Amino acid sequence: MVVIEVSLDRFEELVADALDALPPALGQLMDNVVVFVEDDHEEGILGLYEGIPLTEREQYGVGWGELPLPDRITVYRLPICRLARDEDDVVEEVLVTVVHEVAHHFGIDDDRLVELGWD
Repeated sequence: MVVIEVSLDRFEELVADALDALPPALGQLMDNVVVFVEDDHEEGILGLYEGIPLTEREQYGVGWGELPLPDRITVYRLPICRLARDEDDVVEEVLVTVVHEVAHHFGIDDDRLVELGWD
């Protein structure tokens, strides 16, 4: 198995490019979320959303005395590189992964993403 080598710096650029490719109106609706790049996840997943989706934030932060911690999107470099055949595949998979995790931030589940063709 050949693993495509993409440096951490280049991979972070690809994630930033994928975020920039989101429609501006969608990006403006994202609220209290940060995006990270990490090398790997023990389960070999490509990305992970951790937080409270926007659709569930009715009482978000109320009574906590301070703003809640931001939601977190993590994109995992090595599983994506292992999946790809070349850097173009890495670019495409980063975009799909970013869209997938941002969709979770907006409360869109995996079944709906599959219906929309983002599987």
